[in-house]
Amino acid sequence: MTETAHEENLTPVLQRHPNVLYNPDRRSLIQAAVDNKEAFVAANGALATWTPPESTGRSPKDTYIVRHPESEGNIDWDSPNNIPMEPETFDMLFEDALKTLSEKPRLYVIDRVVGADTSYALPVRVVSYWALTALFTDNMFRPVPEDIARSIFAQRGFTLLVAPYDKLDRARYEGRLRKLPDGQTSNMAVAMDFDRMLGVVYGSAYGGSVKKLIFTVMNYILPGEDILPLHCSANEGPEGDCALLLGLSGTGKTTLSADPRRALLGDDEHGWADNGIANFENGCYAKLINLRADKEPEIWNAVLHEAHYLEHGAIVENALMYPSGIFDLDDDRLTPNSRASYPLTFLSNIKPSSTSGHPRTILFLTADANGVLPPVARLLPEQAMLWFLMGYTSKLAGTETGIVDPVSTFSRFFSEPFMPRNPDVYASMLGERMRKHGTQVYLINTGWSGGPFGVGARMDINLTREIVNAALTGQLEDVEYVEDALFHILIPKRCPGVPSEVLFPKNTWTDPDAYDARARKLAHDFSAHFDRAYGDKNIDPAVARQCPGK
Repeated sequence: MTETAHEENLTPVLQRHPNVLYNPDRRSLIQAAVDNKEAFVAANGALATWTPPESTGRSPKDTYIVRHPESEGNIDWDSPNNIPMEPETFDMLFEDALKTLSEKPRLYVIDRVVGADTSYALPVRVVSYWALTALFTDNMFRPVPEDIARSIFAQRGFTLLVAPYDKLDRARYEGRLRKLPDGQTSNMAVAMDFDRMLGVVYGSAYGGSVKKLIFTVMNYILPGEDILPLHCSANEGPEGDCALLLGLSGTGKTTLSADPRRALLGDDEHGWADNGIANFENGCYAKLINLRADKEPEIWNAVLHEAHYLEHGAIVENALMYPSGIFDLDDDRLTPNSRASYPLTFLSNIKPSSTSGHPRTILFLTADANGVLPPVARLLPEQAMLWFLMGYTSKLAGTETGIVDPVSTFSRFFSEPFMPRNPDVYASMLGERMRKHGTQVYLINTGWSGGPFGVGARMDINLTREIVNAALTGQLEDVEYVEDALFHILIPKRCPGVPSEVLFPKNTWTDPDAYDARARKLAHDFSAHFDRAYGDKNIDPAVARQCPGK
């Protein structure tokens, strides 16, 4: 089925349907979610909702990319998250989604854009029967700007059909969708067609399925326009200096991004184009488990401030709520992945345009539970490209059943499930921009010092803040560095506010031989993963030589 045929099929569904609501205002969406019993009003005015168990998070094994002969060479099909789908199967999904939508009592059509830089903002049309999906779209994506016609994607918008609470006919998709552990065919799918700029979310009520599908689309289409997409937070200092922070869950990205001295552009997804950095989104989708007002005051206030429910509109997913309407954010029996969606304007220190110039500084955050990486290291372009490729952090002992020792975790570009193109594309684009704009990249270890998890201690957050401040204010640019020959990183001899002995992790261990053994083990983990993931992926040899253990 051609793109035109798909559009021609959607248009009559909308034209024939007796109750299509085009871009209703925010208050109407909130009221509809309450009236339709899609959410309860919490004591503070936020909307509380709970999804089926299979929708408390993304379903990566049910997430597909349509494989077309014309474009399949652009995608790394060896990456475990790039699961191919035949165009014919996608056509079936699209047709089933249209049929399902046509039978619902009301439809919401929300037109937004993704990207604060109008020159490459992507028009996105989301069609669903679920008011909360429409409100989530309103929270997370940006209003259509008046000058959208200047966007390179003005005539190449993306259409997404969302049927969150319906399930597919298993027999119809036998042999087309994955087999579940019990032998049945899956009855849900999240699928995207980059060539035809179409997507379907069928059977997943998790808000993140919509958000991350669109993020993946951006991560595919932008490099083709020489724009680097990044899974990162971004903020700007009083002198207009932009900084990016990249890191996996548990590394402190959200905490360290919320700096009262710096205005936030966004907390998750950005593009780096010829004219600088721009946030993709209009809102935040924050994890809530164990949220504390003293540690994360911005998120706490955004979600839990008191307001009339029609003025609030934060969506709280899968957090335990008592009959009184009070949330218990420490209770993870429903899921440890409770989330809240809210507009950026709910935060107190933001840059309204969500754009900035080229980043002066980039921070790669890792929580090394081995205790062998320094609290800060400088990365030259080839080194930065390597660490960008690896996206390293540790899983901690005790956090998952069966883990008794820190486990090395690698997620390419700190966002493996959402970066579909061949890896050399993203890595080379980062190196080119670093060189062109003189951007400094630092590796910040927010993990352990003095020994591995269970022996050493977690880096003090105040010490880490001192390091981040030194990096962002240029205080680490002119100090003397020593190269670590095993990890191929440059360690500063001094850093303002940090005891010099702490900068070299071996000095903090009581047993130097134990440090050496642990460091060699981590370097081996790096080398082995690089060989598996990138051995035949056209990675620049100068970058490959920077891999620890090589």
